This record gives sequence, C-alpha cells and structure tokens, in this order.
Amino acid sequence: MNKAGIWIDKKEAKIVTIEKEKVRLLTIASNIEDFHVKGGSGTRLKGGPQDVVQDSKYLEREKHQMKEFFDDVIKHVAVADMIVITGPAQTGNKLFDVLEEKYISLAEKVIGVEKTDSMSDPQLLAWVKNYFTMHRHLHLL
Repeated sequence: MNKAGIWIDKKEAKIVTIEKEKVRLLTIASNIEDFHVKGGSGTRLKGGPQDVVQDSKYLEREKHQMKEFFDDVIKHVAVADMIVITGPAQTGNKLFDVLEEKYISLAEKVIGVEKTDSMSDPQLLAWVKNYFTMHRHLHLL
C-alpha cells in the first residue's frame, strides 16, 4: 500500500511517500511570486484624484502559479492509496478543493487535512509515519 503525506504552504511542498517500508522525502518549490502591491498615489487635496492599483492582474497571475504548483504536487502522489495533507495555512485546504474538483478519485484517497506548524524534515517524517499508524484501520474499509 502506497501512502503519501503532503506538507504544503505557499512557498513549498514536502511530500513523504511510504511504499512498503521505504520512506522518501521530496521537496517542491512553489515558484509563486510574493506579490506586495504598492498603493496608488494621491494628492495633497482631500478628495482629490488618486491612482488606482489594479491588483486583479496580480491575483490572476498568482492563481495560475498556484495551479501549476498544485499540478506538480498532484503528479507526485497520483499512485498513492492513502493521502494526508497538512500545513500551517489554508494552502492544504485549497489543494484538497482542487482534488475534489478535478481529481475526484485521488480526493477519495485523502484520509485527512490537518493544520500543523512548520516542521523539520525528521519531524515531518515522524509525523506522517505516526499519522498513518494511528489511522491504519482506514485501509481496511
């Protein structure tokens, strides 16, 4: 039984795969740009004209970069029989939403989406092994 644990945030994903007793760790950089839109400029006059910052183009670009990142992560766990997704932010939930929307058969293999803080690689390996040990009864269903 192939198992995969995904720790993910906007900067990177760490994928722990467990096949038989062989454990591997892969890190994937997201390449998502960190957009900090600077505000428009105004005038000294109250109620005067102001430049409007169009941040929709930045949001659209980030959306495309996020899609590419998720696609890269998904291809590395496509053969897993059980998957757990974890991380410190909402990125894990967004990844699960993409799985439910476009990769239904893979979404059905997700046994949990957990919120965790950042971890060192050894901590992540231990966390994933422990998670699957604690939830080993699920593969019998």
